[in-house]
Amino acid sequence: MASTLQELLDEKGDAVRMLRDSPLGTYIYPVVPAEFTNWRREQKAWRETAVLYDQTHHMVNFFVSGPDALRLLSETGINSFANFPVDTAKQFVPTASHGGVIGDGILFHEAEQDYVYVGRAPGANWLQFHAETGGYDVEFRYDDRSPSRPYGQAVHREYYRFQIQGPNAWAIIEKLAGGPVEPVRFFRMGHMTIAGEQVRTLRHGMAGAPGLELWGPYAQHGKIRDAILEAGREFGIEPCGSRAYSSNTLESGWIPSPLPAIYTGDAERAYREWLPATSYEAINAVAGSFVSGDIEDYYLNPWELGYGSFVKFDHDFIGRDALEKIDPAHQRKKVTLAWNDEDLGKILASAIDRNGPGYQFFDLPNANYGSSNYDTVIDADGETVGLSLFTGVTANERRGLSLATVDHDVPIGAEVRVVWGEPDGGSHKTTVEPHEQFAVRAVVSPVPYAATARTEYQGGWRTTGA
Repeated sequence: MASTLQELLDEKGDAVRMLRDSPLGTYIYPVVPAEFTNWRREQKAWRETAVLYDQTHHMVNFFVSGPDALRLLSETGINSFANFPVDTAKQFVPTASHGGVIGDGILFHEAEQDYVYVGRAPGANWLQFHAETGGYDVEFRYDDRSPSRPYGQAVHREYYRFQIQGPNAWAIIEKLAGGPVEPVRFFRMGHMTIAGEQVRTLRHGMAGAPGLELWGPYAQHGKIRDAILEAGREFGIEPCGSRAYSSNTLESGWIPSPLPAIYTGDAERAYREWLPATSYEAINAVAGSFVSGDIEDYYLNPWELGYGSFVKFDHDFIGRDALEKIDPAHQRKKVTLAWNDEDLGKILASAIDRNGPGYQFFDLPNANYGSSNYDTVIDADGETVGLSLFTGVTANERRGLSLATVDHDVPIGAEVRVVWGEPDGGSHKTTVEPHEQFAVRAVVSPVPYAATARTEYQGGWRTTGA
């Protein structure tokens, strides 16, 4: 039986088929209830009043410290580390030797020589591998995400992690603080006291308005959560369930789940031999209408994901040589696709179609049925012009949206079609039943789609497509 990802790939012989037939299915946001009220109300709260996101359970915390910690991060990230002082954070993006994105997450500089990466497993796994094998003078520990299905077993994390977001967020923060709080600059960290406990903070803004991310010892989770909800009651705060939480990216524009670009290449072989056969990368489920016999066709470079502005050639890093050869002006670009209401209605209604196989089930509000989702985007001539990578519905916009990367010459306002559903009746994933494909009309639109996020959010990758 295979014990590593490389052994598994050798055994299966077809990486694409292995991942497309993975029984894992959709990405699960564990422990946090699916809904506290209902997902429509919770979505509207981050636009109209305020929302409390509980991010405690679905992300990995990777702690790294020591004399070589910054060198490890610099040599694995496309970002510049020329200026990364204590009490700041940045979005960290590592790439493989060929320039394909591994994943991304938020990197916190908590103290001198102390850093924490927070995000999905691929980025944390990549960092741990290089920390172990790269000759770095560092110490590290891996605080894994909570089990997808704990079945009543005790769950423990090192940190709780909350976000207070929405137009009323700052009023709630000032009430918790007992007086005026001067907003610090975006992605700057600080401290405050809540319910007698010291809390670390990060200035954030996922909902398009100033907000805070807060964290501290996991044992204080309930105490801090209760205090925030009590303070926010008069301002209309809503706790956000896991069902609505995952859909906020449709409005803000972040693509959370590209396929880690590590399944090929001699330079990555040692990594594949290090990753266990039970790792995220080994059991990841690829879903959607885009099917290629070459796994490298699923790899995405930083420009395709909207991270081109992060690429800084002021340091040596894995993937630099490959990225230097890329012409950014001719890369695909990140956009939002606004789905046609009539076409989406037909897909939704097919769940009660008793005369045929119907279409692939479109769940609400997050319609993704794999961990990494790839739907083909075609033009009027049926030519492939991009990939749709994350799909769902937002009650704030009252429409179906997907985040996509399309050819550089496809203009905003163009009508394209998203092929919904898998070919040949579908793969063997547990989230798929026999179905027909449907070419959904969609209009190429800005990213972020929400006007509040485009006009009020921190400049950078979220606003470059506006």
